[in-house]
Amino acid sequence: MGRVKDGFLQVLKRTLNPLTLRAARAGRGPFALVRHVGRRSGRRYETPLILAPTAGGFVAELTYGPQVSWYRNVVAAGGCEVVVAGRTHTVVGVEPLAPDVGRAAFPAPARLVLRLLRRREFRLLRTRGPADHGGVVPGSWDAPQSDA
Repeated sequence: MGRVKDGFLQVLKRTLNPLTLRAARAGRGPFALVRHVGRRSGRRYETPLILAPTAGGFVAELTYGPQVSWYRNVVAAGGCEVVVAGRTHTVVGVEPLAPDVGRAAFPAPARLVLRLLRRREFRLLRTRGPADHGGVVPGSWDAPQSDA
């Protein structure tokens, strides 16, 4: 990543993320939590994101590309937990999606913005099937860190 992009991500991490993290934890607004484990540190993190529900899981748009820590941690671990509207779901795999498929998962206003911004990096965060009650699991995370 370039120096400007790295600087921008650090500003977001320290300013916007604490606000969106609070909203996601409260189950308010469009934000979800991605709970993941650091691939090198082993530390637990929570990262606020906007996810779109879809058949088989949730769609994430990789605004800053596939090199962001949360995404690399999820791929390395082969999964994570996502908390959407207060419900915890187990992610058991990550799959790339074509841009048109990824955009289609989002509501019309967001779809338009994603198209105008030429967003092309989408991933399906695949959750467990209905045999285990929709992938809902009890919350078991204590004092996670915030990560951008």
